[in-house]
Amino acid sequence: MAYKFRRQIFGFMDLLRFKRMVPVRENKLAEAPATPLPLTYRVNETAKILHPGLQTAELVAVEDVAADMKTYTFRLSKKMIFRAGQYVTVGHNVGESFVSRPYAVSSSPFTALRKGELSVTVKKAGFFSGWLYENAKPGDSFTIGDPSGFFFYDGVRDRSDIVGIAGGSGITPFVCMARAIAEGSENFNLTLLYGARTQADLAFKAELDRLAGNNFKVVYILSDENKPGYENGFITAEIIKKYAPESYSVMLCGPQAMYDFADKQLAQLGVGGKYVRKEANCLGNRDVKPEKYNLTVHIRDEVFKVAADSRETLLAAMERAGLKVPSKCRAGGCGYCHSRLIDGKFSIAGGDKRRLADSKFGYIHPCCTYPDSDMEIEVPQGE
Repeated sequence: MAYKFRRQIFGFMDLLRFKRMVPVRENKLAEAPATPLPLTYRVNETAKILHPGLQTAELVAVEDVAADMKTYTFRLSKKMIFRAGQYVTVGHNVGESFVSRPYAVSSSPFTALRKGELSVTVKKAGFFSGWLYENAKPGDSFTIGDPSGFFFYDGVRDRSDIVGIAGGSGITPFVCMARAIAEGSENFNLTLLYGARTQADLAFKAELDRLAGNNFKVVYILSDENKPGYENGFITAEIIKKYAPESYSVMLCGPQAMYDFADKQLAQLGVGGKYVRKEANCLGNRDVKPEKYNLTVHIRDEVFKVAADSRETLLAAMERAGLKVPSKCRAGGCGYCHSRLIDGKFSIAGGDKRRLADSKFGYIHPCCTYPDSDMEIEVPQGE
């Protein structure tokens, strides 16, 4: 049976309202001020500060802070804010290759936001860090990446009291935290146990002593010297228990040997699981028999043939060949270099940190992947 349309008085009223809509709108527009609309909005400007992307920065100062350690201060071209403990990538052309490495920020968050300056502290170790130490000078231009990483205090995840354990250049993120606590951009209690071989190897000691107060305490442990005012030896369970509060989370930053030792000491105290967090170290060469392989790299519509070594990561092989490819944490955790495996055998160092979907559908992280045969991969283009 065909539907019969029945006229309704309410429908007629709707037509009348629609007819009057035009003059109502005209009146509203006439009443509005003639002030021009803003070209941008605060939410957009905030997003730019939180996610500035890659930017060019000028190196403005280089300062020696300890044996084989220097602090590099950059003048940013974009404002930035970050969580104390995060890292940025610092990149520069070395020969024919663009090379970048992640470094924890040592300056405070408000320094980047208000003064437009950012500092990283680098130990002379490894290819790019050694190049920086020997060659970087004020006036040079570098590429700085977004703030990244999860090595920062989180009130949901962490207890309000943090015990920081630092060794070597691992002091860097804790210096940033101490500065952030002092300036008020972070709000938690930090007890820092800072280990070094000798007093001369302690970086930032004068500033750490100056920053010490109600919310920040620092204890120095020297392994090769026995001096008044310092603990002697290593950061053992006894030392941790001596200075730690009743309830705490632990954050560690330093060499792998320190992590292995600290794990055993913390286990004696019954501290582990979610209450212990370590900053990942960049992966370098692995100790295996040298083998030469061919690496075929697809980047968009281009195909490159690269020589690969069994001892180095796929990322290192591509950088050495001059390919500009994505790189961030260099430890397999962030997924920024996420690439599709087409063919070949490989090994993953530092534990497989890929998502289950990546493993299932054949994606790898070149920064922590070593070739065990000739390989073919598809890689996103670097910015």
